[in-house]
Amino acid sequence: MKAASREAKTHVEGQLDSLIRNSDNAVAVAAQVGTELFLIVDQLDAERSLRVAVADTSLEPSQREGIISEVFGDKIAEPTKEILTSATSQEWSTPREFRTGLIAFGRRALMLGAEAQGQLEQVEDELYQLSVLLERESELTQLLSDRTATPAQKRGLMASVIYGKVTMFTEALALQVIGRSEHNPVDDLAALAEQVAELRGKSVARVVAAEELSSTQREALAQKLENIYGREMAVHAEVDPSLLGGMIIRVGDEEIDGSTRGKLTRLRTDLAASTTLY
Repeated sequence: MKAASREAKTHVEGQLDSLIRNSDNAVAVAAQVGTELFLIVDQLDAERSLRVAVADTSLEPSQREGIISEVFGDKIAEPTKEILTSATSQEWSTPREFRTGLIAFGRRALMLGAEAQGQLEQVEDELYQLSVLLERESELTQLLSDRTATPAQKRGLMASVIYGKVTMFTEALALQVIGRSEHNPVDDLAALAEQVAELRGKSVARVVAAEELSSTQREALAQKLENIYGREMAVHAEVDPSLLGGMIIRVGDEEIDGSTRGKLTRLRTDLAASTTLY
């Protein structure tokens, strides 16, 4: 996002956080706002002229708000209208970035609902584990990435896989991501899990271990990484038996390979280099 859009996004996010967290029924309000914002995005996607008009900086904020009120006024709840009106009153760099902002607000609303429900950490883990599942199930991922399939078809397929197996907010977030892919389903779900971690005030360490980590091991690892990086860490872990032992840890662009497979590979490389010298 360009500077103007980033500023607009930050401003509206502050209002969204305050609206939901100060609500008497935060879970219901969050679910409603998130759901309705995504429906609004669907309509904007279907009507290009409307999408351009509500982000047209040549119009006064009151004019853009008037358009929103005329189109959506009696179709959405008051909390959603408040956030949409606030977003419309801001200066966005492009209509596309306005749309991106609405998607971000919809997702954040659902995350705040999970927070109010006391399920934010669970949602984070479920989203990451879904990304791991899709990485392993290549046929399913191909179907979800099929450009000839409609968003509704992709969501229907994903819903059939996760229904009843994850929290309500995980399901809602996952289905919205699948219907609005930015890169690919695996990376999009993993990125969303990182956004949840960020809302919890944590950075993410992606860990691939030869065996499943116990809760005690995860907590100990998180503490060690916090000492190293100087910030709170959330451990997103998966299992890969081919590592033979140990684990690989990735934090941002940095990788720490402490796996047995990695050690054997380095040993073979060193031996080959030694043999070449002689």
